[in-house]
Amino acid sequence: MDALPAFGRFDGLEHRFAVRVYFEDTDLTGVVYHANYLRYLERARSDMLALAGVDQRRVHEAGEGAYAVRDIAIQYRAPARLGDELIVLSRLVGLRPVGVVIQQRVMLGATIVVEAKVEAVFVAPSGKPRRQPAQWVAAFEPLLWKGN
Repeated sequence: MDALPAFGRFDGLEHRFAVRVYFEDTDLTGVVYHANYLRYLERARSDMLALAGVDQRRVHEAGEGAYAVRDIAIQYRAPARLGDELIVLSRLVGLRPVGVVIQQRVMLGATIVVEAKVEAVFVAPSGKPRRQPAQWVAAFEPLLWKGN
């Protein structure tokens, strides 16, 4: 089975992923419900990995393992509302044999809506951390953000 298609794009080392806010994303006050930002961030990370050549589905189906979020720090800065067109910006800021650290921002124009730093580790089917595939590390090395 082929890798899932990607919908975002890289702009240099930064991945850009568009998200539109739908009614189902909002709460009673008409703003995006806080947990839905985790979905936006996950979609953007998965898309970024696919564009980098990481076939998570194939590796998982082969029984080798999968990424699991180990840590996430998230800060909500401003609300997004029904119909807003958001861009999720993602940068690979850390690379280790067992995982990656990705810095993400959800933007509404020039306004930062959400900032997050996510650490994902590769885990065996048993749930224990293990080295991620060497070809993934090789794909990530040229994408590693060395700026601030």
